[in-house]
Amino acid sequence: MSARKAKSQQGISSIEVGARLLQALTAAARPQMLRDLAAAAQMPAAKAHRYLVSFMRMGLVEQQHETGLYDLGHFALDLGLSAIARLEPVSLAAPALAELREEIGQTVALAVWANHGATIVRWLGADTPVSASLRVGAVMPLTRSATGQVFLSFLPNDTTASFVKKELADQSRLGLSPHTREEVDQIIAQTRRRGFARTSDFIPGIAGVAAPVFDQSGALTLGLVALGYSKPFDASMDAIAGATVRKAQQLSRRLGAPKG
Repeated sequence: MSARKAKSQQGISSIEVGARLLQALTAAARPQMLRDLAAAAQMPAAKAHRYLVSFMRMGLVEQQHETGLYDLGHFALDLGLSAIARLEPVSLAAPALAELREEIGQTVALAVWANHGATIVRWLGADTPVSASLRVGAVMPLTRSATGQVFLSFLPNDTTASFVKKELADQSRLGLSPHTREEVDQIIAQTRRRGFARTSDFIPGIAGVAAPVFDQSGALTLGLVALGYSKPFDASMDAIAGATVRKAQQLSRRLGAPKG
């Protein structure tokens, strides 16, 4: 149905009013206070609270017990991931993902750039699946994971700068690397030179590689990821990385990416 036709039909105004709260949460970079959400949605706080209670019952919104702040809930995540999965690049990449798993015998995944950063949207486990908390919907750090480093290295700096700034501050406080901009620039240079990202210290015992997939405009559209237990993975690193890069290049060609 076209947007023009939808506007000409009768709808339920209360749903449209309440949706302004969801739009405000979606646009926000972090969980929000009731008063700020109400202001963004241009409604009284008492009215906003009633909508939020209903949204929480549906799973569209959740409230943090410790702070009382509101954020998008699990059903909102399910909706977003379902929408992403219907995008042409993700659908087109699904067979290639299965082929890569068959070729290298490792767990493989697809990631896209979403509101909160580099997000896993497809996941295929191997015969000996990786035991890690990396599943569909997981948001990967840009500076410490192979998945994140691909987006860090091939997206515009303006897109990633605020995420990197926060990560560096958090990692400096926790004593983790990298924690300086100079280290980040080295990661970017190395990833671009290799044509893929490689990490083995993000999750203890797990190694991973990720390669970029570009669209017809030459922009990064997907990250193609392979990961497994460090010892056997590292032993076959050249073969795994080579296969992952080749499959990413094939996908890029299918999406019309410029040669070069």
